[in-house]
Amino acid sequence: MSKQSIIERISTLRTLLEKYNHHYYHLDECLVSDQEFDALLAELENLEQDHPEFQDSSSPTQRVGAQHLENHFSTVKHRYKMYSLSNTYSKEELKDWQKRLHKHINSEITYNCELKYDGASISIWYENGKLSKAITRGDGLQGDDVTLNVKTIKDVPKQLQGNNYPNLLEIRAEIVLPIADFNQMNQERQTQGLPLYANPRNTASGSLKLKDPKQTAKRALSCLVYAVIIPSEKQRNLDQDKPVILNQNEQLQKASQWGFNIPNHHILANSLQEVHKYIDYWDKERKSLPYETDGIVIKINDAEQQRILGYTSKAPKWAVAYKFKAEKVLTVLESVSYQVGRTGAITPVANLKAVSVSGSIVKRASLHNEDQIQQLDLYLKDHVYLEKGGEIIPKITAVDISRRLDNAQKVEFIENCPDCNTPLVKQEDQAQHYCPNEIKCPAQQLGKIDHFISRKALDIDGLGTETLQLLLKEGLIVDASDLYQLKYEQLISLDRMAQKSITNLLEAIEKSKSIPFERVLFGIGIRFVGETVSQNLAQHYKSIEALKNTDFETLINIDDIGKRIAASVLSYFSDQNNLCFLDKLVKAGLQFKVIEDNSKKFSNALLKGSTFVVTGSFSSISRENLKKLIKDHSGKVTTSLSSKTNYLIAGEKAGDSKLSKAKKLEIPILSEKTFFEQFITLE
Repeated sequence: MSKQSIIERISTLRTLLEKYNHHYYHLDECLVSDQEFDALLAELENLEQDHPEFQDSSSPTQRVGAQHLENHFSTVKHRYKMYSLSNTYSKEELKDWQKRLHKHINSEITYNCELKYDGASISIWYENGKLSKAITRGDGLQGDDVTLNVKTIKDVPKQLQGNNYPNLLEIRAEIVLPIADFNQMNQERQTQGLPLYANPRNTASGSLKLKDPKQTAKRALSCLVYAVIIPSEKQRNLDQDKPVILNQNEQLQKASQWGFNIPNHHILANSLQEVHKYIDYWDKERKSLPYETDGIVIKINDAEQQRILGYTSKAPKWAVAYKFKAEKVLTVLESVSYQVGRTGAITPVANLKAVSVSGSIVKRASLHNEDQIQQLDLYLKDHVYLEKGGEIIPKITAVDISRRLDNAQKVEFIENCPDCNTPLVKQEDQAQHYCPNEIKCPAQQLGKIDHFISRKALDIDGLGTETLQLLLKEGLIVDASDLYQLKYEQLISLDRMAQKSITNLLEAIEKSKSIPFERVLFGIGIRFVGETVSQNLAQHYKSIEALKNTDFETLINIDDIGKRIAASVLSYFSDQNNLCFLDKLVKAGLQFKVIEDNSKKFSNALLKGSTFVVTGSFSSISRENLKKLIKDHSGKVTTSLSSKTNYLIAGEKAGDSKLSKAKKLEIPILSEKTFFEQFITLE
C-alpha cells in the first residue's frame, strides 16, 4: 500500500469505528456484529503499529490504552471549582430551600430534576472537539489527571459529534459501574479466592486510578453527564473569568448532541409539587435502574437565576440533593474506643460486628460525645440500628432493648485521656470532653503536626502517620517546629527511611518555607480558625506580630469572626508555649507576613473623587479591606447607591437589589477582577 492509501485506510477505519461506537453506546443500535467490529479494530491496530508516525491519541485503538501509568497521577488545578451539593432529607426541607430562593428570585422558578448517580465525579476537558484532559474531583480545587484511563471508557467520546461545539469545553459527569457488572466482577473474584469489592461506587473510583489503562478498559464503566461548562476564551490561561452558562436543560441537550450518554430520566418541573411526584416515583423505581442512585438532584433551570443566587463556599445555592431514606440494619456493639484529636477533643467510637450498609462493610461508627451515649443508653453487646447519614457516614440511630443481655455492662464515658492518662475536662457550654495536656499528650502532638503538614497548610509531602510516630518516638521532634531542624544524618539511621525518601522529605520541608502567611496561620492550628478565617486575619493584620497585639473588639469586626473565634485567637496568643512555638517557626524562616507585590500600586489619581459602593464577597481580599484600600487611596465608600455613586463593585453573592438599582441608575458595575485591572498601575 502506498503512504497515501495507508493514511486514507486509517482515517476510514477510525471514522467507521467511532460511528459504530456512537450508535451502540448512545443510540442502542448495533450496526455490525462484535466479530466484524473486532476485525476492523484489529486491522487499525496493526496499521498503527506498523506506521507509528500516524498514531493519534484520539484513535479508537487508544481506548484499551497502550501506556502504563506511573505510580502516581499528576495533580491538575480545576478551571472552575467542583462544588459539593447541599443535602436535604425531607420535603419540608425542600420547602425551606424554596423559600430561601424566593428571597432573591421574584419570578417563576422551573426546576430540573435528575437522578443522583452514585459514582466518581470527573471533569473532562475538550479543545476543538478533542478530549484533552480528564481530572478527578479531588478536593474540588484540584484533582488527579486520569486522562488515559478515561479514554478507555467507551461512552466517553474522544472526538465530539457534529460541528456546533465551542473551541473550549468542560464536561462534568459521574463515572459509574453498572450493578450487574459489579456483581459479575465479585463473582469472578470469589471464584479466584480474592477479597470482594465493597460497592460499585468505590470500584468505579478505584478503576480510574489503576496504573494500567488496559485494566481500566476491562471494567464496564459508564459516563453520565450532569453539567456543561463553556469557559471564556481567556480561560486558556486558567484565569478566573466567568464561564458561559447555559440553562441546565440546554446543557444536557447539547451534551447529547455532542455524543454523550444522557440518561433519559431528567424532567423539567414547574412547581415543587411536580418535584415531589418525581421523588416519590424514583424512590420506588430506582431499584430497577442498572446503576446505583442515592437521591435526586434538583437544580434551578434558568442560568440567570443561577447567577443571581451564586454559591456558598461549599455548594451552589441554586441546587440541592434530596437524599433517599437511608437503609437501616441491625448489628452488635462489641466495644467502645476513644480517639484524641489535635485539639484534645475526645471522640468515642463504636466498634461493631461487621455488617453491610448501603453497599459497604461497616465496622465502626462515631458516637460523637458523652451526651449521645447517654441518649442512646448504650450497653456492650447491645443490638443497635445502624444507618448511613446521606448514604456516606455510618451512625447508630437506636437500640433494640428487647435483645439486651441480662448481665450487660453499661457504656460509661472515660475519665482520663486514653493516650496520656491525664484527667479529662469538659466546659459547661461544650458537648465534648478535652484532654488538657496539650503539650505532652502524644496523640495531640501527632494530630497537630499532621494538620500542620497537610496540603491546605504547609503541604509537606513524605510524612505519613507511621513516619511521624517514629520521629516522635525517637525524640527527633516534639512539635512541628522541630521538622525544620531535622538533618539527613539523623534520618538515615531510622527504619524504613531510604536515601531518596529522606532527600525528598528535606526538600519538601525547605520548600514549605515559601508557603504564604495565611496558610501558615491555618497550619499552626488555632482552635476554630479554619481556612477562610485564616485568610481574613492575614489580609487584615498583614503579620503575626500585628495579630499577636490585637484586641477583642477589633477581632469581632472582621468578616466571619464571632465571639467564639475571637476568644480562641486571644487565648492562643496568651499562652507562652504557643509563643515559643511561633518564635521557633519564625527563626526557621517561615512566612509570617503578607508579601505585597511592589510592582502593583493603586493610583490615587484614578481613585480620588470617585465614590464606590461595595457588595458581595471577594476571593483575593475581604470586603472590609477592599473598602479600606479605596479610602486609603483617596476614594470614597458609601453604603447605599445614589446618583452620586460612580461605581458599584460586585463580588460573589452580590445583593440583587443593589445590582438592579445600579442598572436603573446606569452606574457602572465592576467585578473584582475589573476593579483591580482598572485602578492598579504597573510600575
